[in-house]
Amino acid sequence: MRALASLNRFFFKYRVRLGLGILFVLISNWFGVLPPQIIRHAIDLISASIDIFRLFNGSSLQQGFYQVFTAFLLMFAVLVLLLSVLKGLFMYFMRQTIIVMSRWIEFDLKNELYDKYQSLSLSFYRRNNTGDLMSRISEDVGKVRMYIGPAVMYGINLIALFVFVITVMLRVNPVLTFYVLLPLPVLAWGIYYVNNLILTRSTAIQQQLGKLTSFSQEAYSGIRVIKSYGREKAFAGLFQKELSEFKDKALELVKVDALYFPLTMLLIGLSTILTIYIGGIQVSEGAISAGNIAEFVIYVNMLTWPVTSVGWVASIMQQAAASQVRINAILHETPDIEPEEGEKISLSGDIRWQHVSFTYPQSGITALSDISFHLKPGQTLGIVGRTGSGKSTVASLLNRLYDPTEGKIWIDGYDITSLHPGQLRSQLGYVPQEVFLFSDSITNNIRFGVDEADETAIQQAAAAASLAETIADFPEAYGTMLGERGVTLSGGQKQRLAIARALIRKPRVYVMDDCLSALDTHTERSILENIRSITRDTTTIIISHRISSVMAADQILVLDHGKLVASGTHESLLAAGGYYADIFHKQQISGQRGEPLPE
Repeated sequence: MRALASLNRFFFKYRVRLGLGILFVLISNWFGVLPPQIIRHAIDLISASIDIFRLFNGSSLQQGFYQVFTAFLLMFAVLVLLLSVLKGLFMYFMRQTIIVMSRWIEFDLKNELYDKYQSLSLSFYRRNNTGDLMSRISEDVGKVRMYIGPAVMYGINLIALFVFVITVMLRVNPVLTFYVLLPLPVLAWGIYYVNNLILTRSTAIQQQLGKLTSFSQEAYSGIRVIKSYGREKAFAGLFQKELSEFKDKALELVKVDALYFPLTMLLIGLSTILTIYIGGIQVSEGAISAGNIAEFVIYVNMLTWPVTSVGWVASIMQQAAASQVRINAILHETPDIEPEEGEKISLSGDIRWQHVSFTYPQSGITALSDISFHLKPGQTLGIVGRTGSGKSTVASLLNRLYDPTEGKIWIDGYDITSLHPGQLRSQLGYVPQEVFLFSDSITNNIRFGVDEADETAIQQAAAAASLAETIADFPEAYGTMLGERGVTLSGGQKQRLAIARALIRKPRVYVMDDCLSALDTHTERSILENIRSITRDTTTIIISHRISSVMAADQILVLDHGKLVASGTHESLLAAGGYYADIFHKQQISGQRGEPLPE
């Protein structure tokens, strides 16, 4: 229950519904314990009336007695029916309060978990698989809801019914009650033993389910690669292996769960036998009536489902506890970057790096080492370098996806670590190296982050990204729905759409991370000209392995293994020779031959 204690705040939030639910449980069970007492009186009435009826045999009073007798039996039947209806009515109210409460808590918990996912840093997503995170917000929350709703409802119902029934039974005959309850300690020990097994096996099942979900999500996302390499059967075999392991773990839990029902039914049956045997002895001694035996048998059978449900409720609670441990592990995660609300500022684009170094926390790889530069508002900075030289890390630090390990980054005189990430990013136009498009229309993908953008602005952004003619060729133009991750578009079309998405924001700083790599030279030149005209007064950072993308920049940085090896204008870097001049000449020759550009 230690893990499930974190849910008490939700019970407090919905305390009115919970309180009403408990009240309805008590009322429903109160109406439930009354019919056996009426049945006891009816049986005792029948036993006594048979002898009286025989005394009036042959007399005119016999018929009148029979009418009175049947009227009383009919009254008892009507009372039992009425009490059953009232019990059912309050059971309906009980479900409408507690079960509905569990759905509201499920809604809140999923939102809280999703908001937590949104707030966590990129390092968290490097450590965790997407499928496992999806499993926690769906399967694990579903397990927890079963505890909050059905388990709590039936648990309260069990306690209330048990208290009411035992109280009534003790008032009737304590000795017979003792024998009826004699098997219960054995049942309690059995539940304790089996629950420990359930907790261990439930945890293993949830972990394996997370692995299975991750594998499935990865396979579906990479289906084109799988088909291209003809690896369908191989992946089917791997999936079957993971699924078989999940099946084995689930069957182990089912075997344990299967112990509950026969165990409880055996002990309930034993209680019924003891009731009839001990009760029969006491009837013969005149201590109780035959109606009391019938009343006790009914009470024992009333306890059958609640006592049987102890195992079911305990199983749900153990599975929920295992799931809540996994949920709490996410909720207790702290982001690497803690957002702090500061004053609202409007950036002009003055960027200064002072001896900035950065090491990725998971791998320990140093991506940048002692980088310094100054970019004035309206200037364009080009960054070139080999693969793995730290170019994309520069973009990540500017977007404050990470904070520097050493050194300072200043924007308009503000330390970047003092700015709220959301406020900073709202004034940046970022085009990532790996473009992500949503399964939505082209229009909504372009105006992502600028909901108020009209059709004119969308078309202008598309035109600036040299995408307008391509969109016009689609049957539904801007209303065309893109597949998952933009699967219906080519690599170059995806990049141009991402550029349009950044341009429509009209930010104070543009950061373009190798976003022209999939474009031909002509399209690249056209887009660069459009970007220069749009960003004439805007600070722009262009990261690329193509010299042609950065040669018009006011300042160019050359990175190698995370270090700044050269900086200057295109002309000064060519004159200085070295890596930049060597790559420029090689790319010129490759471009003339139509070969892939070297880095």
